[in-house]
Formats: sequence, structure tokens, C-alpha cells
Amino acid sequence: MKKNKSFIYVTGLTACIVVLVAANLLFGSVDIPAKAVWSILCGGEAGKASWAYIVWESRFPQCVTALLCGAALSASGLMLQTVFSNPLADSSILGISSGASLGVALVVMAGGSGMVAGAFSLSGFFSVVLGALAGSVAVLALILGLSFLIRNNVMLLIAGIMVGYVVSSVISLVSFFSSSEHVHSFVVWGLGSFGGVSLEQLPAFSCCVAVGLLMAVLLIKPLNALLLGPRYAENLGIHVRKVRNLLLLATGILTSVTTAFCGPVAFIGLAVPHIARLLLGTSNHNFLMPVTFLCGGALALLCNLICILPGDMGIIPLNAVTPVLGAPVVVYVIVNRRKLQYFN
Repeated sequence: MKKNKSFIYVTGLTACIVVLVAANLLFGSVDIPAKAVWSILCGGEAGKASWAYIVWESRFPQCVTALLCGAALSASGLMLQTVFSNPLADSSILGISSGASLGVALVVMAGGSGMVAGAFSLSGFFSVVLGALAGSVAVLALILGLSFLIRNNVMLLIAGIMVGYVVSSVISLVSFFSSSEHVHSFVVWGLGSFGGVSLEQLPAFSCCVAVGLLMAVLLIKPLNALLLGPRYAENLGIHVRKVRNLLLLATGILTSVTTAFCGPVAFIGLAVPHIARLLLGTSNHNFLMPVTFLCGGALALLCNLICILPGDMGIIPLNAVTPVLGAPVVVYVIVNRRKLQYFN
């Protein structure tokens, strides 16, 4: 029964993603006829050279980035909620996103690499990506080191939150001693956007996310065992500490890459796993993981569509949209936690 229900939702979400991708390709600040968009995607004539550039260099990479970023953050949230048995855990709870933000803050506010307020040069963009990756990997290494010393999941979660606070304090200090131009550039990056990945950068971004998602799929069996508690998992032959470290590594890869390219995107990783559970009525990761991937991709595409709807008036910041869609889900889960019985 659950298998049939999962298949129905997978089919429905796939159809929803196709519709949302089409909408994202059709709508934007420039009106491009649907026939012209289809012709461009098929390699035909565009009608205008600028239309082909907009579709291939802006809208298409944005669609793929939103789809992959949504799936990555949602998978991260699902894994962390399971390993910590906490419905409020997500990819930012361990400070990994804060680490990426610190890396970007140091790069942007140093004022080098051709950076100005609201715009990055090519070398500056790569500096931002490398800074975010370095910061997130540094925090991830610290968390992994602490995981060898701290056996209790709750204590490790608290340690991660403290690391996040410390990193946020360092960001505040860096901002205080930086110029207003550089602070503005950092704030713009922090608003989040799926438009930061170009067509040339898309293969590298996709491969990194694919590695993290593959790790998540391979960890489905241990995740199901952890639902019943660490002792039960150990009785089944699961090495709990090793699995926990692998989960942290997979989460770190997914979070660092998406944050580096898209900024610290809020609420998707926290809310989407709960949406998937509400749809399926189960915590079995064999069914939950693929539905979470698709839900995350669909929600990210919807958020991106809302961001670009103003057209000529500009683009709405991504982190101004995600809380509006994600916060009600989290509040509902908190209010109905006992009735839903996700975490026993």
C-alpha cells in the first residue's frame, strides 16, 4: 500500500516539476514566446539573439540549480533530523552554513578579487565559491572531530549550535571593521539566489551535488535502523558512530556546495522532510528519501518562480520567499508533534 502511495506521489511530483520548469523557462523580466523558448531548447532559431542568451545563460541554469539545490538541502535536513531524532534539525544547525558565510565574508569584505557592491567579477565569483567551500569544510572538520569525542547525539547537536554562534560572532566582527560597500555585497549574497551558477559552472555544481545525493541514497538502510534507536541499530550490525560521521560528511558536501553557489538558503532543508512525511504518512526512508528529493526540487522551483514574477520591477530575494512557504509547515509540525509521532 505504501509502495503504491509512494509511486503515486513520485509520479505527481515529477509532473509538477515538469510544469514548474516550463514556467521558470517561460517567465522572467523579458517576455519570450513559448514557441521561441521551445525552439531555442531544441537548438533551432531564436528569433532574437538575446532570447537564446537569456534562456541558455540565465533561465536554464537557474532551473537546474533550483532543482538540485532543493533536493540537496532537503536530503540534508532529512538525514540530520533522523540522526539527531530532532524535528527542528536542518543543514544549518551544525554551523556548516555559518562556516560558508564566514568564508564568503572574509573574501568579500577583504575587498580584493574585483569585488564591488552588488556585483562580482569573474575572479571575484570564484573567490566567493572557494571562500564558502573553505569555511564550510573547516566547520565540518571541526564537527567531525568533535563527533569522535562526543558520543551523545544531543550533546553533539548542542556543540554544533555553539560553533554556529561563534562563527556568527566572527562574521559580525568582520562586518564591523569593513566598508559599507563590502558589507552591502555580503548582504546581497546572503539574501540567496539560484541565479549564481552559470552554464559553464553547472556541470561542476551538478557533479558535487550528485555525489552528496548518492551518499544519501546509500545511507537509507542505516537511516531506517537509526529510527528505532542507536542500540537497536547496533544490534543489527550498524556501526552507529561510523554511520553518523558519514551522514555528517554527506550533509557537509551538500550544504557547502549549495551555500557556496546559492547563498544560505533558509527553511527548505527544515520544512521539506516534514512535507514528505505528511504526504506519505511514514518515516521509512526507502519511500521518504526519493519523495523528499522531489519535494525539495519542486519547492525550490516554486520559490524561484515567485522571485522572478515581478518581471521588470526586479527579482525578489530568495530568503524573503522561503520562510513564507516553510515556516507554516514547521509551526504545524511543532503544534501537532504528538499526533504525528514522527520521532518516538
